[in-house]
Amino acid sequence: MTREYAYAVVLTPDHDAGGYVVTCPDLPEIVTQGEARADALEQAADAVEEAVAGRLRRGEEIPVPTAPVAGDEVVALRPVMAAKAALLQAMREVGVSQVGLASRLGCDEKEVRRLLDPHHPSKMPRLERALRMLGKTLVVRVVERVV
Repeated sequence: MTREYAYAVVLTPDHDAGGYVVTCPDLPEIVTQGEARADALEQAADAVEEAVAGRLRRGEEIPVPTAPVAGDEVVALRPVMAAKAALLQAMREVGVSQVGLASRLGCDEKEVRRLLDPHHPSKMPRLERALRMLGKTLVVRVVERVV
């Protein structure tokens, strides 16, 4: 399965307080705001990162992003966070535990725990190797930034 970790967010003008209220259909726990559109998108990116980080910490499913609808904005996870989310999903798909992946990688289980820790500064080559062990290829894509 190919998965891209870029989530549609909805910016709704807040007529009472000004600025925008931001929600994310795929991550219902997200409600944030920003004074201006650019600020709202920055807050959205932070909120998406933290929502996915919380799910990683709890070992929960990371939702597959749905296609944006007209008027939606899209915010992407940072590459390291996307790789960590992909690793958790790949482990679920293959049915391998942290101990099982550690065995495949020839390392201690605590190293796999660190790879899945959203706040540990994991190295991309290590995440890429772990994904390869699970039959996945990590691809990074660069797109034009919309301001």
